[in-house]
Amino acid sequence: MKDTISIIIKKLLLLVGENPNREGLKETPKRMERMYYELLKGYELDPRSIFKRFDGEKYTGLIVVSDIDFYSLCEHHLLPFYGKIHIGYIPDGHILGLSKFARLVEIYARRLQVQERMTKQIADALQDNMNPKGMAVYCEAEHFCMSMRGIKKTNSRTKTLISTGLFKTKKNLLQQFFNQINNNQKRNYENL
Repeated sequence: MKDTISIIIKKLLLLVGENPNREGLKETPKRMERMYYELLKGYELDPRSIFKRFDGEKYTGLIVVSDIDFYSLCEHHLLPFYGKIHIGYIPDGHILGLSKFARLVEIYARRLQVQERMTKQIADALQDNMNPKGMAVYCEAEHFCMSMRGIKKTNSRTKTLISTGLFKTKKNLLQQFFNQINNNQKRNYENL
């Protein structure tokens, strides 16, 4: 597969009427090949490999990891979509190292995606590998396939939510989760 992407990009440049040998484009096919390998590296990673659980010190409250930035490619147009993932969970006696949440998001974001599937994949991986008493994964994103082409509606955001366990049975828990996310975002805006 090596060099295949650069050959395809060269053909694409020719098809749109460009000269792939002109100075500004000579290295573009190789650059794009490297870029796609970077943007799609999630296929090479196994989400199960990041789950190292620790003793939770009998902590039974809500844990929220918010504002995890991500960038992904829409599988329909190969255009970027980007945003933030927020994760909340009630541990089952074990906790996960905080950086692992960002690593998990990265694994699924670095694949051709749709936001709905990515949100579910993250939630399923957390459920399967941590078995929390309850969990919520909330994703908000802007999609270039909607803002720079087609309908061309900038600043529109798509929001997806998956919740399980206690987050479904105790509505105040889901509200507490969103309050923590919103408080964090308000603090970020106040610092501007």
